[in-house]
Amino acid sequence: MLGKIPILKTIQKLPGGLMVVFLLLGAIVNTFAPEVLQIGSFTTALFKNGALPLIAVLLVCSGAQITLKTAGIAMWKGVVLNTAKVVLGCLLGVMVGKLIGPRAAIFGLTPLALIAAMSNSNGGLYTALASKYGDETDIAAVAIISSNDGPFFTMLAMGMTGLANIPWVALVAVIVPIVVGMILGNLDDDMRKFLAPGVMLSIPFFSFPLGASLNLIDIVKAGLPGVVLGLLTLLVTGFGGYFAYKYLVPKHAKRSDAIGAGIATSAGNAAATPAAVAAIDPSWAPFAAVATVQVGASVVITAILCPLLVDFLYRWEQTRSKKR
Repeated sequence: MLGKIPILKTIQKLPGGLMVVFLLLGAIVNTFAPEVLQIGSFTTALFKNGALPLIAVLLVCSGAQITLKTAGIAMWKGVVLNTAKVVLGCLLGVMVGKLIGPRAAIFGLTPLALIAAMSNSNGGLYTALASKYGDETDIAAVAIISSNDGPFFTMLAMGMTGLANIPWVALVAVIVPIVVGMILGNLDDDMRKFLAPGVMLSIPFFSFPLGASLNLIDIVKAGLPGVVLGLLTLLVTGFGGYFAYKYLVPKHAKRSDAIGAGIATSAGNAAATPAAVAAIDPSWAPFAAVATVQVGASVVITAILCPLLVDFLYRWEQTRSKKR
């Protein structure tokens, strides 16, 4: 008989392992053998295109754990984290534009690249982190956090407010699975218990296709500026979100402040923002291509490092609490 291999226990020993390991596997396969994920049928549906429906399952399952009493705190957490992300994400780019010129660059990064990468967070990764390091209200906060998805805040920060529209239908689409879960969980305690295991079970299954949307070559193409952009996004919005959550969310309403750093990512669609801005303001067209590659590098770097940052902060908090 073959000996048993402790796969799950080994993965769980790694920082954010349940998500990071599968995300990296997806990125590696997509970078070096993308055709494997395109053979069709169930394989492509699950391992390449399965992220959104599986995240939706997570939202339903987590929504079922939210009682009517805790719905308000979920919205407050979303407001706190989304405000921290957008304000800090836009602030650096605006400062660069005001101090050294709107189309000048610092470390090879224009305000366009800085704002596009730093003000837009990956809702899927945040949700996965919230399901491990937070509670059901942290997961539900993604309904508010998703408002930074897309080019709106980039355009707003760059003075193009009148030419952008908030995608309200897209925001409603995020909220619906959470509301469905809340209705089921509040109507039936047995349904709440039945759906609870789905929160953790879905993580590796949507982490792999999330990784399968990343290409590690983007880091090489972007060079040092792309790496700098990823690290700025990670550290500025990560620690900014951590401290905002720490001091603005009541102690009794949270499990760990570490989840505040879960917004320290650049969403995959952030790479399309420079082109969207250039389409509206042609004067940005010469900078859009370089910014797109740099933002793409930030997407990959933050997707890998953000879970490690959240896990580090979580373990640091645990160590401090034991010493008290």
